[in-house]
Amino acid sequence: QVHLVESGGGSVQAGGSLRLSCAVSGPIYSTYCMAWFRQAPGEEREGVAVIDNDGSTTYEDSVKGRFTISQDNAKNTLYLQMNSLKPEDTGMYYCATDRKSGYCYIHRLLFNTWGQGTQVTVSP
Repeated sequence: QVHLVESGGGSVQAGGSLRLSCAVSGPIYSTYCMAWFRQAPGEEREGVAVIDNDGSTTYEDSVKGRFTISQDNAKNTLYLQMNSLKPEDTGMYYCATDRKSGYCYIHRLLFNTWGQGTQVTVSP
């Protein structure tokens, strides 16, 4: 089974930066989607960014230009570089993966395997 473990969360002031990591172990599909989601208290889990096996990326509008999703296949690690953080970026961040079916849509129902989450708190 594929296992995902997030790390790198913490507390930061608005305008600061964090880099989240997602360590991947176990077998993975040859064609896949890997994504970052976040969930604020009382809200639905929403997609932040997704990357596929070819390196193609898609971002949620509110993070475009500030966040960068990447993968280091040699280290079996997914990253989310977060710059210019805003208080509204606060939430629990999860990494997720699943088989790619034509296109990597950022929707929680399309991902079968999830990490445990890492908390990101941005103070004003």
